[in-house]
Amino acid sequence: MLTYILRRLLLMIPTLFGITLVVFFIVQAAPGGPIEQALKEMSGDTGGAVSGSTVISKEVIEDLKKQYDFDKPIYVRYGKWLKTTLTFNFGTSLVYEGEPVLKVIASKFPVSIQFGLTSLCLTYLLCIPLGIAKAVRDKSRFDYISSMLIFLGHSTPGFVLGILLVVFFGGGSFWNLFPIGGIYSPDYETLSAGQQFLDRIHHAVLPIICYMVGHVAVITMLMKNSLIGELSKDYIKTARAKGLKHFWVVYKHALRNALIPIVTGIGGIFTLIFAGSVLIETVFNLDGMGLLTYNSVMKRDYTVIMASVTIHSLLIMLGNIFADVMLILVDPRIDFE
Repeated sequence: MLTYILRRLLLMIPTLFGITLVVFFIVQAAPGGPIEQALKEMSGDTGGAVSGSTVISKEVIEDLKKQYDFDKPIYVRYGKWLKTTLTFNFGTSLVYEGEPVLKVIASKFPVSIQFGLTSLCLTYLLCIPLGIAKAVRDKSRFDYISSMLIFLGHSTPGFVLGILLVVFFGGGSFWNLFPIGGIYSPDYETLSAGQQFLDRIHHAVLPIICYMVGHVAVITMLMKNSLIGELSKDYIKTARAKGLKHFWVVYKHALRNALIPIVTGIGGIFTLIFAGSVLIETVFNLDGMGLLTYNSVMKRDYTVIMASVTIHSLLIMLGNIFADVMLILVDPRIDFE
């Protein structure tokens, strides 16, 4: 197993290199870069470098190219970026007043961690027991009603549900039960530790529901179908024939094998705490990673875009390795060697 992990870690190097190389060339070739943005600000016009009788001189344009390293070939710029990135220095943001990129990203992480990690844990804690209950009560009234409810939720986009929750429970038109915006109250620092914990929960309820709604149906039905498949196999029939109680047949023999498809998706824990959701963050006024990435792309903040892509890609690959390790813990028969 250790050899497999080391091999996967080594394979991450060329994979990450290829991803960053492609993204860097695409981002640098896209129109509307920092030079164009600076020229628009200087000319006071949103349509180009000329506003009325104001003409930007070639000297100014050349100085801007030198400032943003656009006077060098693109492969030289990529090499410079790669060299600084290897020292964990992603440079400074072009939009956030020259702040270090890692500082900008770190300022958005509390939102991503709170909502991404919490929604992931709650989704699995809800869906696994619900899937088991649906499997052992297959084709019952409980199974039909629960399926109708979870598929109704699955068919509703998270941001649409967020708007409805704000209207009904966030003081939009009906009840003002939950605060909208931010992850804690303005007087957070004056609260006790217990009150701070409750305050964070109070702010998190509605966004977490929206984060979870798109995944509950998938994981629940996957758990149900996987367990039903295991319960129909010969080794389960043999266990029943030996007189084992239904509880032990389900939870000791069938459940462990049924968890294998579920475990494969748990590697997403590394990406969920980083990715965020642009639309949900917009609805609930949450300044997280999703909104940061979107704004960076729209404003051509190259350094933040490249840092986000690099970290996100790294987390996806680490998540896949973590999922493989979890598979072996669930089923020792699996051997990746």
